[in-house]
Amino acid sequence: MLSKEDKLSLLTIARDSLNYKIAGNIDKTIDESAVPLILQQATGAFVSLHCISDGKLRGCMGSFKAVTPLHKLIKEMVISAATRDYRFSPLSEDELKDTDIEISVLSPMKEIETIDEIELGKHGIYISKDHHSGTFLPQVALTTGWDIEEFLGRCARDKAGIGWEGWKEATIYTYEAEVFSEKEMKLGLL
Repeated sequence: MLSKEDKLSLLTIARDSLNYKIAGNIDKTIDESAVPLILQQATGAFVSLHCISDGKLRGCMGSFKAVTPLHKLIKEMVISAATRDYRFSPLSEDELKDTDIEISVLSPMKEIETIDEIELGKHGIYISKDHHSGTFLPQVALTTGWDIEEFLGRCARDKAGIGWEGWKEATIYTYEAEVFSEKEMKLGLL
């Protein structure tokens, strides 16, 4: 579990990195000795960018691999979400003020035996078959209102590219995420 200060630190790192990359502001060097130990641990994480005006997704990138310290992964993923998400054009400087940053810090993945183990809103899913894979973060089920079959079907078809019922013959993993955003910070919900 991350403390309020840890979450604020990660959001600040993400915002500073985004501003530097998109607007050419000063790149703030991070004093590694000042970074809390929990943020130096390697863990998986995703960064999602949303338009403040309408709440729509504007970019999302992440990694399940626990090989990079969390604070460095967040810096890397916010830039990737803004510039490399193939579903969107790169974020422009004009869009910075209308962009909310959301961070999802992931637990390790767990292979499941049956879909009854999936709790919508609590678990994200990762579907893998042959060389195809796809994921939905836990919050996707809450924001879309999908039931379990639609959650799995859309992930299999739209993310993994294995067809609507491809999940039935795939390996399915679940994971949890600690999710927080600038919006929550501004509203005092962190």
